[in-house]
Amino acid sequence: MTLRPTLSTLPAYVPGRSVPGAIKLASNEVPYPPLPSVVDAITAAAAGMNRYPDTFSGALSEALAAKYGVDVARVRVGCGSVSLCTQLVQAVADADDEVMYAWRSFEAYPILTAISGASSVQVPLTDGYVHDLDAMAERITGKTRLVFVCNPNNPTGTAVSRDALVRFLRAVPHDVVVALDEAYREFVRDDSVPDGLTLLDEFPNVVVLRTFSKAYGLAGLRVGYAIAADPAIAAAMAQTQVPFAVTTVAQAAALASLQPAAEAELLERVGRIVGERTRVRDVLVGLGYDVPPTQANFVWLPLGDAATRWAQGAEAQGLVTRAFAGSGVRVTISSVEENDALLRAAESLA
Repeated sequence: MTLRPTLSTLPAYVPGRSVPGAIKLASNEVPYPPLPSVVDAITAAAAGMNRYPDTFSGALSEALAAKYGVDVARVRVGCGSVSLCTQLVQAVADADDEVMYAWRSFEAYPILTAISGASSVQVPLTDGYVHDLDAMAERITGKTRLVFVCNPNNPTGTAVSRDALVRFLRAVPHDVVVALDEAYREFVRDDSVPDGLTLLDEFPNVVVLRTFSKAYGLAGLRVGYAIAADPAIAAAMAQTQVPFAVTTVAQAAALASLQPAAEAELLERVGRIVGERTRVRDVLVGLGYDVPPTQANFVWLPLGDAATRWAQGAEAQGLVTRAFAGSGVRVTISSVEENDALLRAAESLA
């Protein structure tokens, strides 16, 4: 049996762990259960599980098109935004091509690039843990086919401003696709951070990726969406999509989450998390930690070589965080009680 040589060097995706009895702050999940109306929609949809789902999620695509005022041909629904990243890489990059992204950023990018056979171009973050867009623009070559800009960035929580992003997009050749990965967009409160959808009219090579996993609390159902400036990008992503990737239940849950009353309640929950984000960061900074400003539902502790040891110390106190060895620790913002437990652990480990 012969397997692809690439597999021997492929980096592994490391999901946040769950430890029985411990508080999980490792996967950027929201701490709240699904809304009753969403559970009702899931239950109703489950009765039809003997039938295949609509492979292109027509009803959900139309609802998203209506919500954002775009043509439905520009919308693509997928099995979480990471699946849409996969589809996008496969749609634009061949073996001799390059995919660029900041580093450190979402750890799936190098995996998806390697699987496609393309080459990764990793551009270091600035000293402030923000995308160095000027350096990224300088690294674009004739082989560059796709650039990921994770905004806010995972795992640092930092975000680039509209001015910096527009300057970058104007420097990118029109035949290079730029994916604005906005999985944490609903948590942004800094007015200088742009909504990527407002850039689509000016930049035909841009596609915005979002998810129902974070703010909408549907991480276990796997549903996300892309909105492209050019319908041709969305059409190409349809060609690389695995058939029936988004289940009937996931589509029903997403549709229920978009109903005005449900969406308002979900976004009120987001507001609570944002408030806790400010409190947690302020206390951590007061304890002497270096915590960059965050626009996501997590904080980043750039602990360097001490990252793994710190995470182990937190786990010994019943808190599971996400350590990136030699780099830092990402900690999800949760409920008041769970955040208090985090702060007690952080004080003891400072």
